[in-house]
Amino acid sequence: MRLLPSSAAVIAALFLVSGDLAAQNAGDATGTAFLLLPIGARAVGMGQAVVADNPGSEAVWWNPAAAARNTKREAAIHHSQTVVATGDALTYMAPSRIGTLAISLDVLNFGDQQVTDEQGPVGVILPRNLVLAGTLARGIGKRFNGGVSYKLIQFRVDCSGQCANVATFAASANAVDVGMQYQLLGPAPMMFGLAVRNLGSRLKVDERSEPDPLPTRIEAGVLYPVAVVAKYVSDIDVRLAAAVTSDREFGESAARVGAELVWQRQVHLRAGYAARESNGAGAALGFGLVAGKLEFDIARSFGGLSSDAGQPPTYFSLRYLF
Repeated sequence: MRLLPSSAAVIAALFLVSGDLAAQNAGDATGTAFLLLPIGARAVGMGQAVVADNPGSEAVWWNPAAAARNTKREAAIHHSQTVVATGDALTYMAPSRIGTLAISLDVLNFGDQQVTDEQGPVGVILPRNLVLAGTLARGIGKRFNGGVSYKLIQFRVDCSGQCANVATFAASANAVDVGMQYQLLGPAPMMFGLAVRNLGSRLKVDERSEPDPLPTRIEAGVLYPVAVVAKYVSDIDVRLAAAVTSDREFGESAARVGAELVWQRQVHLRAGYAARESNGAGAALGFGLVAGKLEFDIARSFGGLSSDAGQPPTYFSLRYLF
């Protein structure tokens, strides 16, 4: 039996992809850099400057505190298609007496790999990354929001069919995201946000390799509603956002900016820019539409790894609020 590619090559290719993500931020690559891939069309359309915003169920992946004052239950799927992989993040979020609770599952699929012998294909190798997250967010007083997410992270290679000579494995790690938001005083109700993501244990694939540290990221930012617009045009709201990130492993800071125009609370136009991101860098555009209990968002970014390979990453989000 021979593998196309071999199981070792599959593992190497997956870590090379993750390493390429990290290499665009620093010379020291890490196989856990997939945790920095953006999730959610609202966030991408805003240039990923959403640490002080409330992007609905996307808050699980950006700043858990942002969900603290949600008043409706939400079921959502966030889909992404990039040159790296296909991603699907499922989330159910609901308010409760102790705060907003959410359970989420993010599946990153790198594509099937065939196992062949002299007669042809005999099996399929399935490389995937999984993140299962549980979130609690709560408002304290009128101005402060706090939140925490616990994440179980798994990097795995499975096989179906004739797999006797295929090395399958599952490597796991645990992480915590913590965040806060605070409404600032002033003529406009600006919101300040701070989040620390991916604090946790290292991911070790086997005994022969060094464990990979998680890509811990610190992010701070503000959201500014442009109140002067509402004085002249009652049906239009404009919001501006800015953020800066710092990565513990990569050692670099990066800026993000975003803007959103909302017409009659139903049509959303977004634009943003994210610097130094490996997948989703550069300019981004987004569109959102609210139709009753359904909300649809789409976004595309025009820089980074996928765009360099000729496939600009596209993001879709579909939500049901009830």
